[in-house]
Amino acid sequence: MNDESHRSRHSIPGRGRGRTNLPVELTSFVGRRQEVAEAKKMLSGSRLVTLTGIGGVGKTRLALRVATESQRAFTDGVWLIELSELSDPELVTGVVSDVLGLRNQTVEAPLVLLTDYLADKDVLLVLDNCEHLLEAVAALADTVLRTCPGVRILATSREPLRVRGEAVTRVPPMQTPNPDHVSSPRGLPSYESVALFLQRAVAAVPTFELTDENQMAVAQICARLDGLPLPIELAAARLRVMSVQQIHDRLTDRYRLLTGGSRAAPARQKTLRWSIDWSYELCTPQEQRLWARLTVFACSFELDAAEAICGDGDRGGDLLDVVAALVDKSILIREEAGDVVRYRMLDILKEYGQEKLQPMDEYPNLRRRFQDWYQELIMRAATDSISPRQLHWLRRLEREQPNLRAALQFCLSESGGADAALRMTVGLFPFWFSRGYLREGRMWLDRVLAAADDESGADLAKAQYLVSVLAGVQGDVAEGAGLLARADSREDRPGDTSMRALRGFVQGLFALYNGDSVSAVAHFEESIGAAEETEEGAVFFHVGSLLGEGVAYMSLGDASEARARHEEMLALAGTLGDVVYCGRSAMIGAWAWWCDGDPSMARAVIEEGFRLSTRADDSFGIGCSLEVLAWIEADHNPGCAAVLLGAAAAIWRDVGGTMANYLAGLSYHSDCEQQARHGLGSRQFEEKYQHGSAFSVDEAVRYAFDEQPVPAKRSPEADTLSRRERQVAELVAEGLTNRAIAAKLVISQRTAQGHVENILSKLGYTSRTQIATWLVEHTHQQNPDPERRTHHS
Repeated sequence: MNDESHRSRHSIPGRGRGRTNLPVELTSFVGRRQEVAEAKKMLSGSRLVTLTGIGGVGKTRLALRVATESQRAFTDGVWLIELSELSDPELVTGVVSDVLGLRNQTVEAPLVLLTDYLADKDVLLVLDNCEHLLEAVAALADTVLRTCPGVRILATSREPLRVRGEAVTRVPPMQTPNPDHVSSPRGLPSYESVALFLQRAVAAVPTFELTDENQMAVAQICARLDGLPLPIELAAARLRVMSVQQIHDRLTDRYRLLTGGSRAAPARQKTLRWSIDWSYELCTPQEQRLWARLTVFACSFELDAAEAICGDGDRGGDLLDVVAALVDKSILIREEAGDVVRYRMLDILKEYGQEKLQPMDEYPNLRRRFQDWYQELIMRAATDSISPRQLHWLRRLEREQPNLRAALQFCLSESGGADAALRMTVGLFPFWFSRGYLREGRMWLDRVLAAADDESGADLAKAQYLVSVLAGVQGDVAEGAGLLARADSREDRPGDTSMRALRGFVQGLFALYNGDSVSAVAHFEESIGAAEETEEGAVFFHVGSLLGEGVAYMSLGDASEARARHEEMLALAGTLGDVVYCGRSAMIGAWAWWCDGDPSMARAVIEEGFRLSTRADDSFGIGCSLEVLAWIEADHNPGCAAVLLGAAAAIWRDVGGTMANYLAGLSYHSDCEQQARHGLGSRQFEEKYQHGSAFSVDEAVRYAFDEQPVPAKRSPEADTLSRRERQVAELVAEGLTNRAIAAKLVISQRTAQGHVENILSKLGYTSRTQIATWLVEHTHQQNPDPERRTHHS
C-alpha cells in the first residue's frame, strides 16, 4: 500500500467529467481502519489536514481512501491534484485550475480566478506530494481557505505546510507481529503488514499461501521491514524468483549488518533505504542501468521515448524485456492511458535512481537526448496539428506535459539552448491554442523570448507573433498590440509565405477583438492567400483564418459569406482530418442556415458540431454550439433557450478570454435573452438560466440532444445534385478515393475533389460516410423492392 502505486491515474478531470477525478484502485486497500477514521474525524473539524511521513509509508493511498469515503459530504466534488511531477512553483495554481476544468483564458491572476470559482463551492481538494513545493502550496492553501468557506484540503507531504489552522497527523507504519511469538498462521493476517504481504505475494505467485512452514519467515520479513508498505511490496515481488525463506535470509543478513548486531531496531528511514538497496542489487546490470536512466523523465513515459532516450541502440524487444522485468520487480508501475501503455516510477525509487545515475557520468548526454527527442515529438505534433492524427497528438502532448516542461527548462538552463526552446514553443502553439493553455503558453514564450538574441531568425519573429496572439486572446489587447508591433518591425521576409500567413492570422484576430470586422476580413483573406501559396507549415493558420473570417461575417450579418467560409473550412480541414476546428466552425454554419430560414439544417450542423467537439474534449467548441443553439431555440422554445444560455455562460466563465466575450457580446445573444425573458417572465427565465448554469459540460450536451425536440433532418432530394455529381456520389458510396474517382471518370484529381466538396455543400453534410448513407436511403425510397434493385458499377 505504498504512496502512489497500483492506481489508474489517467482519467481526465474537469467540468465535463463528473464530480470527481479520483483514480480507480487497481489493487485492494489493506488495513488502516484506525488511520482512515482518524483522518476523517480531523477533516470534519479542520479545513486543512496534512498527512505526513517518510516516503513509502502510504500517505497517498491513505489520502485517496479518506477522499473516496468522504465523497458524499462534498456536493461539488472531490478532486485529486498530483504535484509530484511538477517542479515549477509558478504552475501550481494553474495545475489546480486545470484539474477543476478552469481553462480560463483571461489575463487575470490565476489565484483570483481560482478563488472566484471556488467561493461558493463545497469541495475537497486532495493536494498530493507537496514537499518540494511547500511555499507555493502553502500560499495557495492559505488564500483558498480564507476566501472560500466551503473548501477543505487534504494534503500529503513529508513535512507540514505550516498554514494557520492546519491539523497534522503522521502516518505510521503498518502493524507488525512479534516474530518471536508466532503460534499459528490463523492469526497472522490480522496484522496489516502481513495482510499486505500476503495479498501482494498471491499477485506475484497465485499459488502462494501462508503455512506452518513459512509463517515465521513471513512474520520476520514484515517485522524486519518495520511495517513499511513499499519495502513489503518490493519483498513480495521477489517471490517470482525466490522463496519466502530466501527472502527472509537475505533480509536478516542485511539487518545484522545495518545494526551491527544490536538488538535495537534500525531507524525506519534506514530500513527503507536498505530495502531499496537490496532491490537494486538483485537487479541485473542492465536493469540497474535502465532504472537509473529512466529517472530523466519528469512523469510517466511510453516505450518509444524510453527506447530512444535510455536505450543503447538495443532492439526494441530487448529494452521492452528490461522494462517488463522492472515491472515484475515493482520498480516500474504499468498503467493504461486510453489505448496506450505508460510506465512510471514511485518518487522515492526515482530519487534513488537519480543518485545512482550521477556516478555513471551519463546525465548530461541523457538530458540532451531527452530534450532532442521531445523537440522532435513536438515538431511531429505541430506538423499533424490539422490531420487525421490531430486528437492522437493532442492527447499525447496532454499526457507528456511534465516532460515537455522539463525539456523546455533543460533548454533554457544551458548556454545556446534558446534556439531549441524557440522551436519547441513555436511548435507547441497549436497544442496550447487548441487546448486553452494560453497562460502557460504565454509564460514559456515570454521566458524564451527573454533568453533569445536578435540572431535567432524566423523562429524569433514567429514567437513574437504567437505571444501577441495569446495576450490578445487573454484580453490583454494593449500588451498584445505592442508585441504585434514589435514583431512587425522585424526584418520583413517578402518571400516567406508562411510568415505572411501567420501575420495575417494575428492581425485579423486583433481587428476582430477591436470590433473592426471589415479589417478582420481583409487580414484573414491575406493570411488565406499566403497559406494557399505555402507548401507546408501554414495549414493551422489557414484553418484559423477561415474560422476567424466566418466569425467576422457573422458579426457583419452576412450569412451567405459566413456559410461559404464554414464550407471552405469543412472542405479544407475536414478533408485533412481535423476535428477541433470543424467542431468550432459549426456555430458559423448553423447561424447562417438559421438566418436563411432553415432551422432544421441549422440544428443538424449544430448536432455535428457537438459530436466533434465532444470527441475532441473541447469545452470551447461545445460552448459555441450551445450559444448558437440557444439563439435558434428562442424562436419557439424560450425555456430551452434560457437553459442553453445558462449552460453556455457557465462554460464562458470557466474558459473566459476575448473570443468568449466576443460571442456573448453579439447582438444575437442579447436578442435571444430578451426574447426568452419576454416569453417566460423574468422569474422563470432566471430559474431556467440558473438550472443550465449548474450543468457540467456533459450534462449540457445531453440536454441539447435529449431533452429538446430536434426535428428530423430533411433528406435532400436527388435533383439537388447534377448528373455528374450523382455519378461522383455513387463512387464515393463505393468507397473510392478522389484519385480513384478521377481515374474512373477520366478527370483530374482536383476536379474530383471539387465535385466531392460541392456534393457535401449541397447536401449540408460534413463527411463522405453521410453521402453514402444518403444515397442508400434515397435509392431505397425510389425502389423499395429489393428484387428490382440494380447495382451501379
